[in-house]
Amino acid sequence: MQPPRLAPEGDYDGETISGDLGGALAANARFLECTFRDCDLTGLAAPRARFADTSLYAVQGAGLDLAESEWWDCVVTGARLGAVQLFGAELRRVRFEGCKIEFLNLRGASLREVAFTGCQLVEPDFSEASLEDVGFDGCRLTAPDFSRARLVRTDLTGAEVAAPKGVRSLAGATVSRLQLIDLAPALAADLGITVVD
Repeated sequence: MQPPRLAPEGDYDGETISGDLGGALAANARFLECTFRDCDLTGLAAPRARFADTSLYAVQGAGLDLAESEWWDCVVTGARLGAVQLFGAELRRVRFEGCKIEFLNLRGASLREVAFTGCQLVEPDFSEASLEDVGFDGCRLTAPDFSRARLVRTDLTGAEVAAPKGVRSLAGATVSRLQLIDLAPALAADLGITVVD
């Protein structure tokens, strides 16, 4: 059985989607209880798409346009992605497990009850985003940008955070005592505090 071809305004219910989706156009498409498995998503353009009860397994690719998309009750497992545009997106009850994502753009996005577990996030952009009940268990965040973000019950205690930006916006986050020591230089620099030996 051939997987469905993606199209703008498409309506997909209970479909299993696999193979090369490179360059596919799916703006405003709707995915309900779908499964994406072993897909190449390079160049996928699906702005304002809606995903509900949908799972993505071992997908890969770069240059994805998912701006202003909506994600409800979804799971993303083992993804290898780069340059993912999710700015202005809305994520509710979404789990990312064992993913490596470089240059994840969540600027201005809304994340609620989102869990990152065992993920590597390289230069993720959370600037101006809203994070509520978000966790990063067993994750490594390299050069994350939290500038002007709004955090509520965001748990960073299980994460390794390297070279963060916008640390003054971490109000509302939970960090460990050791993390606070690691964050001190960035926090001092952000607040304009000069530290001398």
